[in-house]
Amino acid sequence: MDEFAADTGAASDEALLARFGQGDALAAQVLTARLAPAVLRFASRMLGGDLPEAEDVTQEALLRLWRHAPDWRPGAAPPAAWLYRVAANLCTDRLRRRLRRRDVALDLVAEPAAPGTGADGRMMAATRAAALQAALAQLPERQRQAVILRHIEGLANPEIAQIMETGVEAVESLTARGKRTLQASLAGRRQELGYEDEQG
Repeated sequence: MDEFAADTGAASDEALLARFGQGDALAAQVLTARLAPAVLRFASRMLGGDLPEAEDVTQEALLRLWRHAPDWRPGAAPPAAWLYRVAANLCTDRLRRRLRRRDVALDLVAEPAAPGTGADGRMMAATRAAALQAALAQLPERQRQAVILRHIEGLANPEIAQIMETGVEAVESLTARGKRTLQASLAGRRQELGYEDEQG
């Protein structure tokens, strides 16, 4: 059993999905543990820091992946790219529903501070996280998606292009425009966010 579990942990995402499609529940557990945290972070950023909604999106995206598993074709989009795409679409639907309800005020949830950070450091980290989240929320949706995937999730442009179903050049353009807009949005807040002191 240990050898089987070790083999499952070393398997590619595609192999795990195929194995789940054939009834291997352990493969689903391993793939969920591997992909869910990144999708949850992405969904949380897309939804303005709303963690409960991001959890719902992540769960729904994974359920759709599991339903799709028996029909998965080798060579199709990698499971991670497919999952990000589904999560992005689910986030878009939720954001549109918010706008229809006139519920555009997003609750900002600060990211946890690094262990060992004092109260001042935690407060500054929370302020910075809130400022970034608010600035991200103001970006056009596709720019926000590209910036989050590139600069927060650390994905490469070809991966992002696959997730967003566009070309690498379009991703580069979306990311560059989004980054410029974020910089302009946050430029007047450098001192408030404690960045002036760090340049010295």
